[in-house]
Amino acid sequence: MEEGPTLGDEMEQWLGGDDVSLGGLIHLFGPRSFALAFVLLMAPTALPIPTGGVTHVLEVATVVLAAQVVFGRSEPWIPLRWQGIRLAGDGSGKAVRGLLKLIRRAERFARPRATILFGNRVGNVGFGLLVILGAVSAFVAPPFTGLDTLPALGVVVLSLGVLFRDVIIAAIGVAIMLAGIALIIVFGRAIIGVAGSLWPF
Repeated sequence: MEEGPTLGDEMEQWLGGDDVSLGGLIHLFGPRSFALAFVLLMAPTALPIPTGGVTHVLEVATVVLAAQVVFGRSEPWIPLRWQGIRLAGDGSGKAVRGLLKLIRRAERFARPRATILFGNRVGNVGFGLLVILGAVSAFVAPPFTGLDTLPALGVVVLSLGVLFRDVIIAAIGVAIMLAGIALIIVFGRAIIGVAGSLWPF
């Protein structure tokens, strides 16, 4: 039996189309667009490339969409002004192309595992809360340190795990995210300690 297109194939087709905006993604992919949006919105932060300072906007958009998952929406709603956010152009284009390579690699061993954890109310709430945690952590990471990369990468890998319905990939994403958050906390405490020694109160 002939297999249908893979996620990588579908994304290649979307990237080759006329509308590579957030609104276009939601229109094309429907219910799957939550996880796909998280992958694409967090990709510029997750990959060590220049982004032109747009990552905070993308992280805020990620939190807004993840909150909708928590509250039970089946498809994303976004403000009209956000529908035109380009996910594959300007500074984000290289990130998306790099992300496609990651997707292709994941597809080689991804398969449905523990699918009972995906697509139900409890699983969706957990997914949304983890995405919010990762996006907020990336947002508050000290600037110019690169510490926002790991939480963002964790969100990307976790979302791929949800798309593939593969608990192993999802668990790897959560582990990456938690490691990044731990580094942010350690680094933040170090900064506070240095600041306290320089400017004692």
